[in-house]
Amino acid sequence: MVEREIKLAFESPGHARAAILAIGAAPLRARRLQDDTLYDTPTASLRDSGRVLRLRADGAHAAVTLKGPATSLTMKVRDEHETAVDDLDVMRRVFAEVGLEPWFRYQKYREEFSAPGVTITVDETPVGTFVEIEGTEAGILATATALGRSPSDFVLDSYRTLFTTRAAAHGLTGRDMVFPPS
Repeated sequence: MVEREIKLAFESPGHARAAILAIGAAPLRARRLQDDTLYDTPTASLRDSGRVLRLRADGAHAAVTLKGPATSLTMKVRDEHETAVDDLDVMRRVFAEVGLEPWFRYQKYREEFSAPGVTITVDETPVGTFVEIEGTEAGILATATALGRSPSDFVLDSYRTLFTTRAAAHGLTGRDMVFPPS
């Protein structure tokens, strides 16, 4: 499958949600915590080749995803292969047995909406609120325009890159982008 997406920065989840609902998007999945861990070899061979191997806990669901290198400069476009995982602990053990190690963990509260040609998410992260638009090129452009944004507003950085560039400004320390314990 080919994944095509962009992010847009918003000042708050409330502003993002209101803007998305104002363009007629329909709620798809309720707000929940996603806890993602990226894995790689000890020599960082996946990162060095532009690939990402992610294990995601998403409420009662879990998935493993392999993403290829991004191939576009205007939108993030890449191959993506994802499948459900029944037991996260077993998958972690499998990864460890084949020499894969966790290297970055990040959390976000995600809420999903549907609009023609796209899925829109509101992602509340420790380094800010982002609206992610994934789908067809035409759908992404139309949705971004409806939200009052243009390609100059598109954020193509990963959450890892956003974390490393924004952590100090948000008072975050440590190697992972996680919410403080409550």
